[in-house]
Amino acid sequence: MKKSLVILLAATLGLASCNREKKGPGGLLYTIHHSEGKEKIKVGDAIKMNFVQKNDKDSVLASTYDNEMAQIFPVQAKTYAGDINDVLLMFGEGDSATFKVNLDTMAFYTKNPKPEQFKNDKYITFTVKIEKVVAKKAGEADSVFQKRAGEFFQADYKTTIDKIKNAEEGKIKTYIADNDLKVKTTPSGLNYVITAPGSADRPAMGDTVLLNYTGTLTKKDAKGKYKLFDTSDEKKAKEAGKLQPGKPYGPTKMVQGQTVPGFTEALTLIGKGGKITVVIPSKLGWGEQGSPQGGIGPYAPVVFDVEVVNIIKGQPAPPAPVAPVVSTKP
Repeated sequence: MKKSLVILLAATLGLASCNREKKGPGGLLYTIHHSEGKEKIKVGDAIKMNFVQKNDKDSVLASTYDNEMAQIFPVQAKTYAGDINDVLLMFGEGDSATFKVNLDTMAFYTKNPKPEQFKNDKYITFTVKIEKVVAKKAGEADSVFQKRAGEFFQADYKTTIDKIKNAEEGKIKTYIADNDLKVKTTPSGLNYVITAPGSADRPAMGDTVLLNYTGTLTKKDAKGKYKLFDTSDEKKAKEAGKLQPGKPYGPTKMVQGQTVPGFTEALTLIGKGGKITVVIPSKLGWGEQGSPQGGIGPYAPVVFDVEVVNIIKGQPAPPAPVAPVVSTKP
């Protein structure tokens, strides 16, 4: 019994030590959450890494977990003590940690001012998990290593994409069930619930539609909320940490036919004053490529809540020119 208590106490102390924030070079602060004890990353290696990036207000600025695609990084020589490349050399495959890069130090050594989005912040915080390290062998030519690493990560990417693709249908069903949506499904595969049909007039191709809308993913984040990726509602954007300075919020003009197929189809189902919720499969949305800038991953189904405020009829297409009749008489 006494031996067991000693082992338990040692394990507890080890865990506490592992999760204690420490100071590093260049004003760096870091906490190692878990260590596999494997060989440390070296300059020249290539790594696959999941991460969450936050500011001092604890707002998530980027997360590879949202689109289920870890990022590949070539590990380069540090620019200054405590930069991101320097930090990575502290970890090995399977390790997880949080580190805070001092923005003033970064600005000083890179000779670049703080980015506007971080002007009131002292740190940029990363919580990382090193998923895979492809280590460069001693004396291995760069071209040989790049070919070997490239082949590995290409195969790994295909495996990941196939897994995401095969999981899409389940994500849609889970979202519909969790939110108790009584959906109807069009022949194309669009799932929808009309809460207000609106007027009988429907948008036609080329019409300008004035909309209120909010788009989210079907996957919940760490706080148990569906991630918002776009909205016309300023309050919702602010609450989700997605407020875009300079963007004109409020009813937004869109030309019918100039959005993804699922959104275009959704607008044909309601008129002025109409409201609809649509669950759009990736084949009617952003497909295999996703929308990295929008935070939409490959094969990601999305959800839109849409209200049609007004329909502004487009100019009718000009009549096709009539070919002149050419006489065949001599």
